[in-house]
Amino acid sequence: MDLLAQQDYVIIDNFFNAEKLNAAHHFFNQKQEEGEFKKAAIGAAGTEKIIREIRGDYTYWLERGRDIELQPIFEVLDEVKSVFNRLLFLSLADYEFHLAHYPQGSFYKKHLDQFEGRKNRMISVIIYLNKGWKTGDGGELRIFPEGEEPMDIAPLENRCIMFRSDTLFHEVLTSNTSRKSITGWMLYQPAVLPYIVL
Repeated sequence: MDLLAQQDYVIIDNFFNAEKLNAAHHFFNQKQEEGEFKKAAIGAAGTEKIIREIRGDYTYWLERGRDIELQPIFEVLDEVKSVFNRLLFLSLADYEFHLAHYPQGSFYKKHLDQFEGRKNRMISVIIYLNKGWKTGDGGELRIFPEGEEPMDIAPLENRCIMFRSDTLFHEVLTSNTSRKSITGWMLYQPAVLPYIVL
């Protein structure tokens, strides 16, 4: 948390234990097989647009009451929120998360994780589910720390990246293979689903 406060981002490997990681993989694969993923758009609910030149991912929004198979994952997110509040005094009230799938050839151009007129996203959280990722597979997260050179972060399985939603510009480089993650935001105010990621 000290490192996050100092540089606006932090990388944590081996984030889930084996049981939770397997649960995340199983749920992700199940939702893909069921055809539950939808083409991601840009903008808040009611004003969203699908612009393929900006982003090419597909998402499945998580709901605690419906997605009971992911209860162990929600418990981890509860703990993360509690740690943020206790150590960084953020007064976080809620979070919103989705599964994200980037098919081969897809990307997401440089952006901030904030909506115009709604600034309650405080911390962005990405947990990668890419088994056997190797150099050349693409899909790296490129971040733009203020006053520093851009940095590319490999989307390794079970790697978690947390960063300030309101200050850290970032993009997803073109994925040369299927790229999977659990992605979301810690919120200053309660979320009302569905929200569309900016």
